[in-house]
Amino acid sequence: METVCIEPYFNTSSHGELMGLGFRTSQGMASSENVLEWVQKDKRRMLHAVYRVGDLDRTIKIGWSVDLYYLSEIWLNQGEKFKKLDGLLACGMKLLRKKDVPDYKYTIAMMGYADEHETTVLELTYNYGVTEYTKGNAYAQIAISTEDVYKSAEVVDIMTKELGGKITRQPGPIPGLSTKITAFLDPDGWKTVLVDHIDFLKELGKA
Repeated sequence: METVCIEPYFNTSSHGELMGLGFRTSQGMASSENVLEWVQKDKRRMLHAVYRVGDLDRTIKIGWSVDLYYLSEIWLNQGEKFKKLDGLLACGMKLLRKKDVPDYKYTIAMMGYADEHETTVLELTYNYGVTEYTKGNAYAQIAISTEDVYKSAEVVDIMTKELGGKITRQPGPIPGLSTKITAFLDPDGWKTVLVDHIDFLKELGKA
């Protein structure tokens, strides 16, 4: 099968004035209508979202993955209380891969519940020497489903007391809705909401 490459070009008048945007391909000229038809058929999916963090290892531990050594340390400190907690730490994602790029002074860690070719994941980016970021007011949160927001809140409470961050909303239903949630800030100040899975499906009319 022949590969067709599409590239934009600018239509200009004889005086050099910009008249519009067009497209050309390896097979000749293409109209904007043809390209718009093509883009609707293009098989796209969301790959990942990016968080910039000031301490990569700490952020991974706070809930994006399970560090077994760190888990054993908390287990010793918390005793029977910790044994009652089901599931993984906080958000419970797996560390899929980690890559350091010293030439450009950054390190990334890809986190997710399945491999990158299967689902959307989260990229944590650490830029050398940058320990904090200005959040602005556009970012709100990411939402992750859980089977039990109350147990999840217990886990988050343990982790934030150890590593920083805090619970910003105790587990319970949203006013006016029956959906139960809990919310917390990680040590870098990014907000995550854990949402009861069954309640969320009910919102969608799927349960």
